[in-house]
Amino acid sequence: MLMSPDKIGQLFMVGFDGTTVSDDLAAFINEYKPGGVILFSRNLESVEQIVELTNDLQRCSSHSPLLIAIDQEGGRVSRLPKEFTIFPPCELLGRCNSSELAYAAAATTAKELRAVGINMNMSPVLDVNSNPANPVIGDRAFGSTPEPVRELGLVTVGGLQHNGVVACGKHFPGHGDTTADSHKELPIVTAPRERLEQIELPPFRHAAAHGVATMMTAHVLYHALDHERPATLSPLIIGTLLRQQLQYDGVVLTDDLEMHAIIDHYGIEEATVRSILAGCDMPLICQDRNREVAAIGALDKAVADGTISPERLKQSLVRVARLKQRFLAPYKPVVVSDAKLIVGCRTHRALLHSIDQARERFARTGT
Repeated sequence: MLMSPDKIGQLFMVGFDGTTVSDDLAAFINEYKPGGVILFSRNLESVEQIVELTNDLQRCSSHSPLLIAIDQEGGRVSRLPKEFTIFPPCELLGRCNSSELAYAAAATTAKELRAVGINMNMSPVLDVNSNPANPVIGDRAFGSTPEPVRELGLVTVGGLQHNGVVACGKHFPGHGDTTADSHKELPIVTAPRERLEQIELPPFRHAAAHGVATMMTAHVLYHALDHERPATLSPLIIGTLLRQQLQYDGVVLTDDLEMHAIIDHYGIEEATVRSILAGCDMPLICQDRNREVAAIGALDKAVADGTISPERLKQSLVRVARLKQRFLAPYKPVVVSDAKLIVGCRTHRALLHSIDQARERFARTGT
């Protein structure tokens, strides 16, 4: 039996323009039934507006609660308005060398996200910033060696997930040793497998073994792992390394398939199908509605013509449903008055002040 199009749509996470649920967006959600949406600064204005937006998005998705995601790493990768508690970049938390502070920062972020109806954070960055020439990771990483990334990455997962927000470790199998930005072009890593095992993989291996709910792939070509295909589209990297060797059975998302590292080399349809064949569960398409529709249609066609088996798609559907059952059920709308008590509250601001003090102390004394 073939998959119905609405089932296929549940494997997609999509972005959109605007700060409200337009008629066009509501019709898209009703027809294609995506599994999740991702929010950016362009979608977010205030606590009141975000509460209204997330509640309206969920009302459009009566078949299943939506994963509503955001990139809220702290530092320069922060999407929330200034009312929220915005923590410094991961590198500075790494310099504080405090699991307690890293956990508290993640827990605080989770509480504020949940308060406005956002239930997933594309964090933590598990990349090791091992290449000073890296143009995209830099201070987004907890450190330049695997140890702080491994330890602080995992406590960040705990801080998010213990407070009801899905964590997402990224960018598997590691974006820290690149000299190109995958938003603009396809990075290539020529390091031998032994180096990847020693530097890039330990944080991901640790997070996979200790319950990170989701992971995001890297649009990076690793010659030692797959000479032809970037990780997002590689059965050797996702299917063999992540699924079999690391024994990871959580949800695997692609990074945005509209990034130039992918879209300059593959059409959106081909990239979508290849990502599922590689072992990913949720293709992420962050902006273009036409591409979102085309990608869903391509996956539907791939099942119809036998390129992808219904059994393979069911594996991903089960993983996504299991994730939603764990974090989203039972779904309840959020309330502005409750959110106002949590977002940017005195306790959260005091924590931010404590982190700033720890950072300054480290800068002065190195301890």
